[in-house]
Amino acid sequence: MIRFGHILLASILAAAVSSGAQAQGVLDDWGSVKLPPPPTLKPATVDPKTTALLLFDFTTQTCSQERRPRCAASMPRMKKLLEDARARGMFVVYSVALANTGEKDMMPEIAPKPGEPILPALGPDKFLNSDFEKMLRDKGVETIIINGTAAQSTVLHTGGEAALRGFNVIAPIEGMSSNEAFPELYTAYHLTTAARVEAKVTLTRVDMISYK
Repeated sequence: MIRFGHILLASILAAAVSSGAQAQGVLDDWGSVKLPPPPTLKPATVDPKTTALLLFDFTTQTCSQERRPRCAASMPRMKKLLEDARARGMFVVYSVALANTGEKDMMPEIAPKPGEPILPALGPDKFLNSDFEKMLRDKGVETIIINGTAAQSTVLHTGGEAALRGFNVIAPIEGMSSNEAFPELYTAYHLTTAARVEAKVTLTRVDMISYK
């Protein structure tokens, strides 16, 4: 399997080439690179029986108004998404980003219920050195709705790796918060343009998700 990091590097290098003579490297072109058009948002219809809602790293340490205000602002949308998923019996999975954190540290608006698993601090790719894929396969999951903070970490790497492993990936733009807008922008761009990833990803909004 082509590793996700290689695809990311290729995408960055391709986007960095300016219309003029090629410079010695991406940093030389940095100030002249033109942003591509924004990706198109698409509606997504999911089957709750074969879909998992992922709420990754939304803890009081990472998602507070002081630490990451863009994340804190996303909580009403994440709460609605969670309520819709639970009402349909969807499998919900959480994670934490920091060691020695757990259920008590989750953002209260989207706190887990008993029986909803919480992955430990695994790093940006939740599939790496874990039984996360087995957990999903055992539940019959074919599609994930990926949400997390920071976008350039958990959403980018876990979402991309999920696509490479054959899962359908639904990525609501409200669920990819970061410290500032640019990491969210390039996460959305990468997920919708990278080879072998884009075909499995639907970039959407919470209010564009419907259920079978």
